[in-house]
Amino acid sequence: MDLWVKIFLLGTGGNVAGEVVEVGSSVKDFKAGDKVVTLLYARSGGGLAQFVTSKENMTVIRPPEVSAADAASLPVAALTALQALTQAAGLKLDGSSPNILVTAASGGVGHYAIQLAKLGNAHVTATCGARNLELVKSLGVDEVVDYKTLDGAALKSPSGRKYDVVIHCATGVPWSTFEPNLSSNGKVIDITPGLSAFASFALQKLTFSKKQLVPLILSPKRQNLEYLVKLVREGKLKTVIDSKHPLRKAEDAWAKSIDGHATGKIIVEP
Repeated sequence: MDLWVKIFLLGTGGNVAGEVVEVGSSVKDFKAGDKVVTLLYARSGGGLAQFVTSKENMTVIRPPEVSAADAASLPVAALTALQALTQAAGLKLDGSSPNILVTAASGGVGHYAIQLAKLGNAHVTATCGARNLELVKSLGVDEVVDYKTLDGAALKSPSGRKYDVVIHCATGVPWSTFEPNLSSNGKVIDITPGLSAFASFALQKLTFSKKQLVPLILSPKRQNLEYLVKLVREGKLKTVIDSKHPLRKAEDAWAKSIDGHATGKIIVEP
């Protein structure tokens, strides 16, 4: 069930938008010439190539209304944001109104999390650096705080709200900083969990704590990627692109990504 996809635009990891050039004998939903977006599995190699092999079960059609750059940016970041909000946090994108904090809100996952949370009618507080305050405001947040200020470092809501959910896209923030800012059943969804996050999660389960740190392990689904592409096509979700790099300078793009200060997504093009 493999597809050979020729890449005309791609992300810096396993995110790929391209054109199908060949399909496996059991592939039913795609044909040569289809414009697609796909999430590559680690064992298939990364997306920094002119041709890649992808799986049918994580590939969706890219409609003409969705640019290749926008499509290539959706996996993994937007899938992570969607799973964190709807699966780990239990947010219903149907009109409920929880209080949500998004840390590192100008990054790849954070800028999608803001928009998806607002689709769920959430009150969204965000933290980011001073240079990105206006950008984050433009994504629809209700409150934004510079993380280098005293209140930003303490994750305090300017309006004094307690958070029902934190989509934690940063690193190095201890539980003691989160805990006083959470509502009675508040959850912190850690999208890049380390061993300490899993240890805290286990301890809180054992002690029946209502406030919890929840490590997120991405389990991507094709229907979720289809949903995200649909939101982009309808103008309900947009991608912020930090920069574009030619394939011959992919190392520069990767270094910028690893540095951790990109605003939105980084794109590599052939």
